Amino acid sequence: MEKDKNLKKELGLIHVFSIAFGAMVSSGIFLLPGLAFDRTGPSAVISYFIVGVLALTGMVSVAELITAMPKAGGDYFYVTRGMGPAVGSIAGMLAWFALSLKGAFALVGMSAFTVLFFDIPFQVTGLVLCGFFTLINFFGAKKAGRFQVVFVMSLLLIMVYYIFAGTNHISPGNYTPFTFEGTRGVFFTAGFVFTSYGGLLQISGIAEEVRNPGRNIPLGMILSLLAAISAYTLMVFIAVGTLPGDELRVSLTPIVDSAGTFLGRPGVMLIGVAAILAFLSTANAGIMSASRYLLAMGRDGLAPSFIAKVNERFRTPHIAIIITGLFISGVLFIKLDVLVEATSLVMIAGNILSCICVIVMRESNVQNYRPIFKTPFYPLPQIIGIIGFSYIVLEMGKEAYLIILLLIVASFITYWFYGRKQSSQEYALLHLIERVTSKSIVSGTLESELKHVIRERDSLSIDRFDKLVHNSVVIDIEEEIEIDELFRKISDTMAPRVKSDSDTLYEMFQEREKYCSAAIIPGLAIPHIVLDKDDHLFDMAIIRVRKGVVFPCSKSKVPVKVIFAIIGSIDERTFHLQTLANIAQVAQSRDLFKKWDAAKNEQGLKDIILLSDRIRHR
Repeated sequence: MEKDKNLKKELGLIHVFSIAFGAMVSSGIFLLPGLAFDRTGPSAVISYFIVGVLALTGMVSVAELITAMPKAGGDYFYVTRGMGPAVGSIAGMLAWFALSLKGAFALVGMSAFTVLFFDIPFQVTGLVLCGFFTLINFFGAKKAGRFQVVFVMSLLLIMVYYIFAGTNHISPGNYTPFTFEGTRGVFFTAGFVFTSYGGLLQISGIAEEVRNPGRNIPLGMILSLLAAISAYTLMVFIAVGTLPGDELRVSLTPIVDSAGTFLGRPGVMLIGVAAILAFLSTANAGIMSASRYLLAMGRDGLAPSFIAKVNERFRTPHIAIIITGLFISGVLFIKLDVLVEATSLVMIAGNILSCICVIVMRESNVQNYRPIFKTPFYPLPQIIGIIGFSYIVLEMGKEAYLIILLLIVASFITYWFYGRKQSSQEYALLHLIERVTSKSIVSGTLESELKHVIRERDSLSIDRFDKLVHNSVVIDIEEEIEIDELFRKISDTMAPRVKSDSDTLYEMFQEREKYCSAAIIPGLAIPHIVLDKDDHLFDMAIIRVRKGVVFPCSKSKVPVKVIFAIIGSIDERTFHLQTLANIAQVAQSRDLFKKWDAAKNEQGLKDIILLSDRIRHR
């Protein structure tokens, strides 16, 4: 077993949708509507809708971050890379607690429905199911994902049936008075039920195991959120309209009781099945996602390294899965309403951190931060999310604050006395500080790490051209320079590398330029020469001329800033042509010149080429 072995990519779009939707739709619809109604009345429908729309701001932030860094641990991973290991350690522990508690909450809530079929103590049922899902997750994400798809598709069919059947049995009088405590009650209730949408972000925890994450993660999250907003709003609306208020406010099975009023005993049994499926899907998704947070923290040294071990056969983080399963089993006895508030508050905090993290990553100008999905209308959604989530937090209860404070203190103490000594993670906030203060305080390790993440994300193989770029010399010219002086600098630099005379190379570059200008497009040139010998020699210099240099024979008089100088022996003609073709593909990038100007150092210039969108030759 290896500590840093990558997890197996087995999950597709249907799995992403099912995990995200299944993690959202359980207690939020089958347990909480009665408690929400008791707090604000029929306006609970508005509370569910408001939180759903607000969750969209967190979702687009997470989608951007996770398509840039699709690694196990989700928001822990990108918060650590954005805001540092101290904040990341707290975010990781809080997320693990929240997802684990949500899984336990699902198993506790399910007891209210299993009595419809079996007379078994809920603790027994919860422990058995927790053990079952722990075992399933141990054998692989794909197996757990298959169970999730079956649960969610069956659940959706029953929910759609309930919605259509209930529309003909609504009593308009049930919606008056519409709110018990005005706007404040609506927002207080919104904070209480936020856990209903909190599961949306669980998909970020298993991003490393998703195929084509740049497409499947944002699309799966958007579809699951839209489905959840529709399901919550419509089902709560029907529950309020079909069940008298005095019954609804004390009901822990509001949708089941509502179905009983117009579908009878068969409807009760059917919705009971749907509820059990929903709770099962949430518990399964909770174990699957929460365990990846422990894995990521173990990889970074912020948790004991043995937690990060990946099973050799099944490619799953088996130690992290077992610890998560044991923790969930141990919290099956926590008071229900406290559990809901604490879980909601932690998940709201996660959304706020995600919104802040996008702003930090964007404004720090980290070169290799390359999300496939970018937040529309940035930074407006992030600002709305931060303000909206913060307002909801202010309206929540003191008991939840106390729990979250204890969790933060415990997480920080763990970091201070353990993780701080193990981790030296570079993060984007340092890049932002460097940008503002103009002081050099970063080493480039974050850029290097993100480069490896992009290679893994985009399945970029390393071909001979990549190796050429990696070994190339970089010439970064700040001052003004003439073309002859440039050719002399190139020749002097490359002569010992290709075992040739500097004057000979200089004359060949000059002669080649007279015959045909190396400036192939405005701003970019490829001066290249072939040595008349069979020595298997091939080399390249990557050159940035910040103020530009004019190639006199070029049709375009635009100063050239991007230059690739190539020298190869005659027996390397085939690779010579391949190199020219590769550079031509690099040149097609729309923002090449912007990135070229912004690159901080020599490695930054190489990374622009290494991470470019081009055909790789094995």
